[in-house]
Amino acid sequence: MILDTTFVIDVFRGRKNAVEKAVELEQRGEALFTTAVTIFELWQGLDVKHKEKQEKLAHFVETFGLMALDTESAKRGGEIHSDLLARGMRIDPEDSMIAGIAMKNMQTLLSRDEHFSRIRGMRTESY
Repeated sequence: MILDTTFVIDVFRGRKNAVEKAVELEQRGEALFTTAVTIFELWQGLDVKHKEKQEKLAHFVETFGLMALDTESAKRGGEIHSDLLARGMRIDPEDSMIAGIAMKNMQTLLSRDEHFSRIRGMRTESY
């Protein structure tokens, strides 16, 4: 299962529903991954002057496997983005990339963002 940026942020901030979901996943023995795109999004929003937060977040994300945006994932993400735009549905390019990674690797994406459910063939789980 791939953890979307929203989930990582929510767990890191101690939000109850995300923490409960994390405990559930741990009890299920679920293999957990994040993506290079999520790392980008996390550091994009991080206060670079707050070194302690950076170190804490870095340690947290290192506990998951990492899935890269390779050529096939990028192509899938581009197709997803194009399809959604053609249907009049806006999505951030980063989310299209994350979806491409998840679909290429045949993984479910854990997110509270409902726009992922608009992606044809996308497996999602919410919390």
